[in-house]
Amino acid sequence: MTNYAKLFEKVNHENPCDMVIIEGVVGVGKSSLLEHLVKLNFVPFREPVVDNPILDKFYYDRARYSFPLQVFFLNKRFAHIKEAVHVTKAVMDRSIYGDAIFASMLNANQEMEDIEFEIYQELYQNMLEHVAPPKLMVYLQVSVDEAIRRIEKRGRDYEQIVERAYWERLNAEYEVYFSQYNISEVLVINVDHLDFEANEDDREYILMRILERLQEIDSK
Repeated sequence: MTNYAKLFEKVNHENPCDMVIIEGVVGVGKSSLLEHLVKLNFVPFREPVVDNPILDKFYYDRARYSFPLQVFFLNKRFAHIKEAVHVTKAVMDRSIYGDAIFASMLNANQEMEDIEFEIYQELYQNMLEHVAPPKLMVYLQVSVDEAIRRIEKRGRDYEQIVERAYWERLNAEYEVYFSQYNISEVLVINVDHLDFEANEDDREYILMRILERLQEIDSK
């Protein structure tokens, strides 16, 4: 099991930037929530899944493409967070901080070799020395069954071939990660029974929770 707290040791916890990060498993609704925050004048940093030359290949052959995919994401997320520190009211769909979740899970499942994971961790820690923590980390928590239902509804071909055990491992890894996360304030919202894409009341509830927590942080 990855010691995430140890991975975070080199993070400068002082002077967080004006940024909200949205985290959660595949299909939970991170991108949709980001777009609703954009309507409230947040500046978006979207997850680099569009024009990603490796992502669909990864789902068909995880052992072959896990390391290059993680390096691709790590590089893009490092660039995003360096840019975000100069922005007021930034919002990010996943980030460099949560990137290690996937690498850790793939290594534990022997789909990323130990030497590759060691290289990844060294690169990851070197990058974390040069970035600022977010003001708030929002974790959209969801059950495996509900995540799979949303993934099926979204209908991306390369996600439909993934076995249930993969989504179970990913969900479990997220729980481990957030049990050790200590970089910033965290807001956990269980969205099993919330449809913030279609239901206006659910959407207003989530946005209110986020804005209220940001106000609490600013008032400290």
